[in-house]
Amino acid sequence: MSMIELEGKVAVVTGGSSGIGLATVELLLEAGAAVAFCGRNQERLQQVEAQLRARFPQARLFSSVCDVLSQEQVQAFAAAVEEKLGAVSMLVNNAGQGRVSTFADTEDAAWTEELRLKFFSVIYPTRAFQPQLQRMSAAHGEAAVVCVNSLLAIQPEPHMVATSAARAGIHNLVRSLATEFAAQKIRVNGILIGLVESGQWRRRYEARTGADLDLSWEQWTRALAQKKNIQLGRLGHPQEAARAIVFLATPLSSYTTGSHIDVSGGLSRHA
Repeated sequence: MSMIELEGKVAVVTGGSSGIGLATVELLLEAGAAVAFCGRNQERLQQVEAQLRARFPQARLFSSVCDVLSQEQVQAFAAAVEEKLGAVSMLVNNAGQGRVSTFADTEDAAWTEELRLKFFSVIYPTRAFQPQLQRMSAAHGEAAVVCVNSLLAIQPEPHMVATSAARAGIHNLVRSLATEFAAQKIRVNGILIGLVESGQWRRRYEARTGADLDLSWEQWTRALAQKKNIQLGRLGHPQEAARAIVFLATPLSSYTTGSHIDVSGGLSRHA
């Protein structure tokens, strides 16, 4: 049973065909929302949409190939969403993995690529959907933007210097957007994730060598959590991050804007 009823509401999730994005799509559908999601892999999108339609046969659902770093594609996606489902009142910006590199070995092109990915995967969708969000907030009292960010934004790692810096910028951007959009009754918040189970961690597990070969996935992730000093002793699940996103995207958090929820299992060393 869903904790909130979203019948008649329209939500958008970028990067919605896997991981945290897909878990968020599922929770929104469970709550009765109409949901649009996008990704870059058409085959993956079609597979996921078919699975979702089988699970939610009555759902209003739309998926589309869209590169969030193309302003033209994002604008076209926004227009298609409104045509198919109606004006959007919830936007979830969820895109981008991390880059492992130190300051010494991060070249200029890598800096440019990383900063562009983190910033414009938020800027372009927010810009494209803002008119719809503004109309919905005027009609119903509020709309919301949620940005999926990383704990690196406030707790940088030296081996992920470019990603940490870019994530800190998004942390600041969320606060700035919240201030600017408040007059339009559009709330803007973010979540800060730590280590969450994903295809990336699965690939690292499958590529393990040496003594790690004897470890099951559960044993390996518990050992990783211990090494990283995660207080809850395990990696997070995509659904756990998705619950925080849905909280921030809906009237459950109607008096919250410019804030970030830490979803890191105690990995944070900051108060």
